[in-house]
Amino acid sequence: MRDLYFEEEDMQTQILEKQDIEAFWEALAQCLSPNDLICGADVSETDIKDWSTEIPGKPIGLALPRSTQEVSEVLSRCNRHSIPVVPQGGRTGLAGGAVASDGALLLSLARMSDIEEIDTASATATVLAGTPLQTIQEAAEAEGMMFGLDLGPRGSCQIGGNISTNAGGNRVIRYGMTRDLVLGLEVVLADGRILSMLNRMPKNNAALDMKPLFIGSEGTLGVITRAVLKLHPGIAGANTALVALPDFDSALALLGHARRVLSDRVSAFEVMWADYFDAVLDVTSLRAPLESKAPLYVLIDMQGPDPEKENDLFHDMLAEAMEQGWVLDAALAQSQKDALDLWALRDGVTELLMTTRPTINFDVSVPIAKIGECVAHMRAALEADFPEMNRFFFGHIGDSNIHLVTGPLPADPNVEHRIESLVYEIVRNFSGSVSAEHGIGLHKKPWLKYSRSDEELTLLRELKQTLDPKGILNPGKVL
Repeated sequence: MRDLYFEEEDMQTQILEKQDIEAFWEALAQCLSPNDLICGADVSETDIKDWSTEIPGKPIGLALPRSTQEVSEVLSRCNRHSIPVVPQGGRTGLAGGAVASDGALLLSLARMSDIEEIDTASATATVLAGTPLQTIQEAAEAEGMMFGLDLGPRGSCQIGGNISTNAGGNRVIRYGMTRDLVLGLEVVLADGRILSMLNRMPKNNAALDMKPLFIGSEGTLGVITRAVLKLHPGIAGANTALVALPDFDSALALLGHARRVLSDRVSAFEVMWADYFDAVLDVTSLRAPLESKAPLYVLIDMQGPDPEKENDLFHDMLAEAMEQGWVLDAALAQSQKDALDLWALRDGVTELLMTTRPTINFDVSVPIAKIGECVAHMRAALEADFPEMNRFFFGHIGDSNIHLVTGPLPADPNVEHRIESLVYEIVRNFSGSVSAEHGIGLHKKPWLKYSRSDEELTLLRELKQTLDPKGILNPGKVL
């Protein structure tokens, strides 16, 4: 009798859940057109995951709103029916922040793509959250301006996703992280309320600035629908060079020297250790721009309105660095094609991942002065415990960011956890961060405590409870 009772109760629960879903779907159909609402069975495989290796759940459907008002109506209905929501941008994230959760509604901003205004006098761009990063870059360039954020998947990633993960990229050393490029936001809260913070002024001290709560929150506190972005004067190109260095101390010396001589106009300072540099040459058809080998290589460039006029300044800076012994050899780009070829070496990570997979990819940061020592500790520990695996180090060292690729992974599922524990323990010992620019999502959630104190995590949970009391926004991510 007891078993029969529970079987009947389970059946009744399933009927109620089905009725609830049907009622929710009917409510959703009232605010979106049929073409903007896809039921779970018809959601494509690509829509349920991002670029990470996290295994997605099964969503109940996909909503594609076309306006902030539609986002508001969708979220209010989800909140009323306690349906979890997974906000999505271009799904180029590497931490699992946009993968589908079981029973969740996927909320894509892809159809909210528009440059609403380029204000050259105020040096701002007002854009919708689904606008691709490259579209913003090109719109700014057409008006003689530039948008300082730049990263590899610029043609696919969307600005809302960039903001929600506080993306970094290639130009942080000069223009800052995404948070430094956002003046205003429009955000829809979990219950559908629209929070309009579309500030267009660089100075606005009218009480607490709330937009930083949502920058880097990965869609767990609200859904970003519109942004006011800070622009910079346009550039005509860059002076670019690949240089060989004897050690990391020389890289630090070169960075400080370049910043002083070039008036802090260094736009990129990408460091590649020999393991990464040599591996990229092996797996690509790229030629080595330098005849001699070195322990370390730096790709450095200086953007400006007239690169030809600044050639001598750039060359003199490198010549003095060579006299000081910081630089062993240098290859200077003589054309835009040369510069692109040098950048191809840094961007060769794509081919490297393809030939080394399966891999674990780390995105960490430690204080700049400690990076060389930290990398040495990581390399020694990995060589001791996993001698059969490759290790490739590179990164945006000018802004304290280290990338590490290690692989191929063996079939043993415990190895990945052991490697992560080893690397993140070293990062913690160096007072670093387990995530420099890729966010936390699902993949780094177990390690967040290595970079945030118990008090900070408690406050984050309290903010989540305040802004999303039912916990419908991107459930299971970050916290």
